[in-house]
Amino acid sequence: MKSFVIIGGGITGVTTAYALVKRGYHVTLIERNRYSGMETSFANGGQLSVSNSEVWNYWGTIYKGIKWIFKKDAPLLVNMTPSWHKASWFAEFIAAIPNYKTNTIETAKMAIEARQYLFSWAQNESIDFDLKREGILHIYRDKSGFDHAGKVSTLLAAGGLPRQAVTPAEMKQIEPTLSGNYYGGYYTESDSTGDIHKFTHGLSLASERLGVKMIYDHEVQAIASDGDRVKVTLKKGDHLESMEFDKVVVCAGIGSRNLAAQLGDRVNVYPVKGYSITVNLADEASQAGAPQVSLLDDETKLVTSRLGIDRFRVAGTAEFNGENRDIRADRIKPLVDWVKECFPEVSTRSVVPWAGLRPMMPNMLPRVGKGAKSNVFYNTGHGHLGWTLSACTAEMIANIIELEVAPAKLFVPLGNLKVAAQIA
Repeated sequence: MKSFVIIGGGITGVTTAYALVKRGYHVTLIERNRYSGMETSFANGGQLSVSNSEVWNYWGTIYKGIKWIFKKDAPLLVNMTPSWHKASWFAEFIAAIPNYKTNTIETAKMAIEARQYLFSWAQNESIDFDLKREGILHIYRDKSGFDHAGKVSTLLAAGGLPRQAVTPAEMKQIEPTLSGNYYGGYYTESDSTGDIHKFTHGLSLASERLGVKMIYDHEVQAIASDGDRVKVTLKKGDHLESMEFDKVVVCAGIGSRNLAAQLGDRVNVYPVKGYSITVNLADEASQAGAPQVSLLDDETKLVTSRLGIDRFRVAGTAEFNGENRDIRADRIKPLVDWVKECFPEVSTRSVVPWAGLRPMMPNMLPRVGKGAKSNVFYNTGHGHLGWTLSACTAEMIANIIELEVAPAKLFVPLGNLKVAAQIA
C-alpha cells in the first residue's frame, strides 16, 4: 500500500487525511503547530455558506478597492507597497473576470456537494462543533446591493441553490434581534454555521483512530520529489530529520506556494487577511439579544455565526498585506461597532479578537489535483470558503489519487464537479 504524507493540519489537510485513510491508504499528516486547526482554521466566520459562493472577480470589486485605498477601516484594504507576488496575483485576478459567472456557478456546486460529506462525517464520528442549521440571511442597505444580489441569485440557482428575496418586515421575522434599517434581504434556509476549529480537531482525532499518524510541532524545512519518492526534511527547534514517502498532498494554506516551488510547480496563493471577534455572551440579556440566524451584511462584508449558547462570532474584511498576522485595533473596532449598532442588547465587554490568513488563488477556485511530478498532489487555495468547500475537495483529491494509484478501479465522479476546481 502506498504511503502518503499530507502537509498542513488545517481544515483541508485534516479532511484530506480522513478521506484517504477511509480508502485504506497509509497516511501521515505533518502540522507545524501543536494541534490541528490552529491557524486560519481557528476562528473564522463559521458559515457553511453556499450562498456566499460568488467569486470576487468582477469589476465592482476593483472599483471598491480603489475607492477604499486610503480608508483604514474599509472592508477591503490593500497595502500599496509593491511586490512581484502581489502584482502577479492581481494581474491574474483581473484576467479571471471573464470567468466570473462560470466560476461562481461551479463554486456553488462544490459547496452543495460538500454538505453531505461534512454532515455525515460529523454524525459518524460523533463530532460536536456547534452546528446550527438556521439558514443565512444576507442583508442589504440600498437598492444597488439588493439588485446585484438578485443577479447573483440567478447564478446560485444555476449551481443548484435556491434562495428567496425577503422584505425588511420578513427579515425581522426571520431574525427578530436584528436592529437597523434595510432595503431588503435574501434568505438561504439550507445554509448553516459551525465552529471550524472544533470540527477540525474532532476530525483529526477520528483520523488518528482510523490510523493516520499525526506529527505535530514540526515545520517542513524542505521538500523534494524525484517522481518516485518524496523526501521531507522536518525541523523541531534545532533538530532536523528526514522522512520519505511515496506521495505527497500539499494542503499547507499560504505555505503552499513555497512548497510548490520546491516541487517544481507554481501555486500562486496569496495571504488575504481576515479578522474576527468572538463575543462572549456572559449574561442572559446578551444571550437573548444575539441572533440565532447567521447574517452576511453586504455593505460591511461582515458575517456572523452563533456558536452555542454563549459565543457570538463576527468576521470579515479582506486585507492584502503579505504574510502579516498583526491584529490591528483599527480593523477590529468596526466589528465591535457593528455589533453595537445591529445588536444593541449584546454586551461587548468581553471580546476576543483574531486574525487569519486566507490562502486565496487569483481566480478564487481551489487548486485540486496533480502537480508536475507524478507523486505530487495539491488541495489548497480555498480562500474565504475553505470551511464550506473542504469536504468536497477532500473527496475530489482522494478520487483523483484513487484513479492514479488504481486506474482499473471503478470510479464514480462527484456529480459534475470534474471541472469545478483547478485540476492540474
